[in-house]
Amino acid sequence: MAPTSSPFALDGRLAMVTGAGSGIGRAIALGLAGAGADLLLMSERDNLAPVAKEAAELGAAVTTAQLDLADRAARREAVEELLDAHPVDVLVNNAGIIRRAPAAEFSDADWYEVIELNLHAAFELSRAAGRRMVARGSGKIVNVASMLSFQGGLLVPSYTASKHAIAGLTRALANEWAAHGVNVNAIAPGYVATATTAALRDDPARSAEILARIPAGRWAEPADVAGAAVFLASPAADYVHGHVLAVDGGWLAR
Repeated sequence: MAPTSSPFALDGRLAMVTGAGSGIGRAIALGLAGAGADLLLMSERDNLAPVAKEAAELGAAVTTAQLDLADRAARREAVEELLDAHPVDVLVNNAGIIRRAPAAEFSDADWYEVIELNLHAAFELSRAAGRRMVARGSGKIVNVASMLSFQGGLLVPSYTASKHAIAGLTRALANEWAAHGVNVNAIAPGYVATATTAALRDDPARSAEILARIPAGRWAEPADVAGAAVFLASPAADYVHGHVLAVDGGWLAR
């Protein structure tokens, strides 16, 4: 009997990953490449060469694009051109930033900068890719949400607002596009050892407080998130729509 293809295989699929140069985005990109996908990698910084090399060594054909997704005018023009040239089967909206300050002192600049990238850019990318996927009758969109899609957090009002919105946007798009063969889901990572959480990990009291609540007893590594992305991008998740999948070491169960 001939072997059957794995339901998690992504051979022949093209996946676009934003914020792919480091952290969770890099890990997701390599996870998708390991499952057989080709990649369109995006970052605002000139940091994609190492991950592109690693992905190519896994067998992926890789295209890179340096684009500041927080620049509204630039992204709108570039995204349409990129998607015309590279019809993606999978979109991973990973790019995001965080700003920390007490709400009463939180600046307008920090509020709008975070919302622009974390929410507005994710919607516009989803709209552009989703329109093409709906017309084609297939596609996967994976948003990167957060534990703060469920909770309020401390000192991060714009980030929390944006990640609550990402969870709602995921469900709203799933409601519209599921019948057209397009899956829209999200991953909600817990506390991951990346540059975004450096301030927390460098605070001994806060780090200990966080670890005490995580049943797994450790901070996540970016690679811990990659499997969830492969699952949601794969045929194994064809009947999963509008779900926010927590990858949190048990944080929400505590």
